[in-house]
Amino acid sequence: MRERQIVIPSLAELQTHRSEKWRGFPHDVLPLPVAEMDFPVADPIREVLLDMVNTSDLGYLGSIPELGTSFAGFAKRRWDWSVDPLHVRAATDVGVAIVELLRVFTKPGDKVLFSSPIYQNFYTWMRETQVEMVDVPLTLDSESSDQTGWSHDWAGIEAAYKSGIVVHLLCSPHNPLGKVYTREDLLRIVELAKRYGVVVISDEIHAPLTYKEQPFIPFLSLGDVAAEVGIAVSAASKGWNIAGLKCAIIISQSEKMHEKLNQLPPALHYRASLLGAFATVAAFEKGEPWLDQAIEILDENRQLIANLISARIPSIKYAMPHCSYLAWLDVSALNLGEDPGAELIEKAKVAFNSGHIYGALGKSHVRFNFATSPAIITEAIERIARVL
Repeated sequence: MRERQIVIPSLAELQTHRSEKWRGFPHDVLPLPVAEMDFPVADPIREVLLDMVNTSDLGYLGSIPELGTSFAGFAKRRWDWSVDPLHVRAATDVGVAIVELLRVFTKPGDKVLFSSPIYQNFYTWMRETQVEMVDVPLTLDSESSDQTGWSHDWAGIEAAYKSGIVVHLLCSPHNPLGKVYTREDLLRIVELAKRYGVVVISDEIHAPLTYKEQPFIPFLSLGDVAAEVGIAVSAASKGWNIAGLKCAIIISQSEKMHEKLNQLPPALHYRASLLGAFATVAAFEKGEPWLDQAIEILDENRQLIANLISARIPSIKYAMPHCSYLAWLDVSALNLGEDPGAELIEKAKVAFNSGHIYGALGKSHVRFNFATSPAIITEAIERIARVL
């Protein structure tokens, strides 16, 4: 077996970190909510950052054609998706990108569709742009062939489209459910968006961390109609754990959409970080060996959670995610009240995200970030088991 380059720090070392995850709770609480990894940064990223700091290369971000060419190369290798490097734009982060895209395509009061439970900042972005939120919740079918059990309410989505939806915000792959959409699902959205004149903004930030059993399909890879109706937003921030460096990308596939995106404020590019942009280039160009190893570890961790729950707390319902490092746990059988996350902090000294922040269907759920060491994952489950 080859030696792994990723060695996860000890809990004591992690507690010296300055990010929100590690400064938001007392040291006696295991912090497992914030979506960042406890893995050391990839060497190609470390090298470019150290070089820039050592040479005092810390100015403003200017032209960076490498951002488009590096992502295009990665997309082709990873997903056989042909991207025009000139159709890749920089933004500060995915949230800023989506807010600015909503400002291009909507005005206050316009209807924007999403499907809960959904990453909590979708609500933040829609409130900021003062659009009308139209929620067509995902449906849960325990008999579904989809491992996560969740699927779209297609009749509800079409009814919403008919009502005058302007933009459909899609979380693909899905946070917090860990769902990776099939080609058939995405093509159905493409067809509906074309029929009803809806723009689809696809948040694909978790795409680099997809597992093998359900391949990720980029929305814009689905042909000319998808290119006509869609825009993708992504970043290296989740895949390589560099969210604090502040750089994301906006991708368009057609000339018409590219021209439309010229309405984005020019300052959007310059609000991204110089360090973040060149770290992103390093990730897409040279970071795949590290990424593959990270996915191996995460794959083992998602299975570890299944084994621990089965052995120690079998009343928790858990379907292993198809992507990333976020476990969506149904803890309704534990009788932890209206806010199970708060109860687990108080009783077990373990911090998860409470499910209600993702929408009404998240009640009695928690989101568990398992991008950490097996020791910390095991301790988290043991702490919960001991207080039940």
